[in-house]
Amino acid sequence: MRRFYVAAALLSTLLLASLTVLAQTPSREDLLNEIMAKRAELDALERTFLTPSEADRTLYAAFLREPDTGLIRLLPRETYDDIANKDRKRIVTRGGGAYYSFTRLTHEYGYGSDIELSQGTLSSGGFGGASYGFLTNLGDVSLEGVNAETPALVPFAAYKAVREEPLARIEQRRFGQGAELAGLPVKKHLPMKLNSTYLLRSINYPESDVLVAFRVVRIDSDGSAIILWKLLKKYESPQLNRTEPVVVG
Repeated sequence: MRRFYVAAALLSTLLLASLTVLAQTPSREDLLNEIMAKRAELDALERTFLTPSEADRTLYAAFLREPDTGLIRLLPRETYDDIANKDRKRIVTRGGGAYYSFTRLTHEYGYGSDIELSQGTLSSGGFGGASYGFLTNLGDVSLEGVNAETPALVPFAAYKAVREEPLARIEQRRFGQGAELAGLPVKKHLPMKLNSTYLLRSINYPESDVLVAFRVVRIDSDGSAIILWKLLKKYESPQLNRTEPVVVG
């Protein structure tokens, strides 16, 4: 009889323990809410990590009061977006903070990205499909001084985005290798240089077509760049004709 009571007591204890564990196990809804809360926290941390310092914003406050201007940080893609190497430090933001869209104002890759930083090189738009872009380095000139009277701006502003996919592919290759616009050398990729001002034309089908001037004002120890920019012109969203044949030559 004593053994029976001992066994019953032990069974009751185990049952109560099981019920306690079940009561403490979060539901799937609770887990999802926790995931969303942590994701929001992570997004906030990454935004802070990508944002230039308050000192930077104070330094360029007068410039940033002008319309269509901004100050961003670009992270080196090889450092923060190395998907193949799981041991590397990475951030969740798609593209590793190496990209930026001057129309959507986001680092997220795939939303009409206009610029990329990788291996100490700046690249213009054209990171997918038939989209393309080109850059030129104006040297150590004031960003405030880049305006309609800047000679290099004329061929950038006058360039018309092509509308046929075969021609767009030709332009991709041409600017990838390096070309000239009215005698001005332009290229898809250029070395990033401190205290240099660049012109950029980025054509993303069918999202956007923009002309931007920007200046590399600082390069941090991790290779990230602080970039001051202003949008000079926003063109009509380019449409690409993929159906009608095009004779080239």
